[in-house]
Amino acid sequence: MLHLSGLYRYPVKSTAPEPLERAFIDRLGVAGDRRWMVVDASTGRFLTQRLLPTMGQIVARWASDTCLLLNAPGMPELQVSVPPANEALQGVTLWRDTFQVPDAGEKANTWLSTFLARPCRLVYMPESRARQVDTAYAKPGDHVNFADGFPLLLIGQASLDDLARRVGMPLDMRRFRPNLVVNGSEAYAEDHWRHIRIGEVEFQVVKPCSRCVLITVDPVTSVRSQDREPLATLKTYREHEGAVYFGQNLIQLSPGTVSVGMPIELLA
Repeated sequence: MLHLSGLYRYPVKSTAPEPLERAFIDRLGVAGDRRWMVVDASTGRFLTQRLLPTMGQIVARWASDTCLLLNAPGMPELQVSVPPANEALQGVTLWRDTFQVPDAGEKANTWLSTFLARPCRLVYMPESRARQVDTAYAKPGDHVNFADGFPLLLIGQASLDDLARRVGMPLDMRRFRPNLVVNGSEAYAEDHWRHIRIGEVEFQVVKPCSRCVLITVDPVTSVRSQDREPLATLKTYREHEGAVYFGQNLIQLSPGTVSVGMPIELLA
C-alpha cells in the first residue's frame, strides 16, 4: 500500500533537514519550510550548499511561530525573532527572481558570517511577500517560499533504493532534500503521477525535479564526493535535454495536516 514514510522541512534554505512525524500544509507548502534564506551580504544573492557545503552543519529549528533557533558546531545557540514584514527590507536574488524581504538583524548576520567565514545576511519570507510559482506549471496565485521553484518535493523510497543499487553504496534520502517520501511504489512510479491525495490534502504533481551538484554533498559530514556520485550515475539514465531528474515537484491544492504513515491515493 502506498503510504507517506518520510516528512521533512528545512526552516532555513540549504541547512540541515528537520524530520517530522506530522505537519500542516499551508499555502506555501509544509508550514515553516524555507521561510529563511542566507544571502551574500554585498550582492543579496542566495547562498546554498552548492557553494558552501558547511551550510549543512547549521541546524535551524522553529522554537515557536515567531522565533527560530540556530545551532552549529563551535557556535553558541542563537534565537532569531521573525522580523516585521515591511521593515528592514533587503533586495535579494534567488535564481532569476529579484525581490525585497525583511532582514533578520545584525546578531543573526554576524553569527552566520562567523560560521560560514564570509559576509552574509539572513532574510525572512513573510507570507505576504511569497513568490509566484512559474505559470508554465502553476496558476496565478500559487506561491512559493525560498524553495528553488516549487512548494514541495516528493521522492519514492524505491527510486532511491534503485539509485543506491546502481551507485553501489547506501544513500541517505536527506541528500536529496525532499519534503515527502513515499513507500510502497515501484521505482520511479512517481514520474507518472499527476494528482495525489494524502489524508485530506490534495497535491498536483507538476514537474520532475532537476538535480545539481548539491546531491553530491554528504548530509552528515557536509563533504562533497570527489567522484560526483550519485549525480554521475543519475546522468547515465535520468538525463533529458541536458538536465538530470530525480523526484517530482508538487503544488498543494488544499490545506490540511499530513502524518507519516498516512495512505496515499493516486487520483490521476
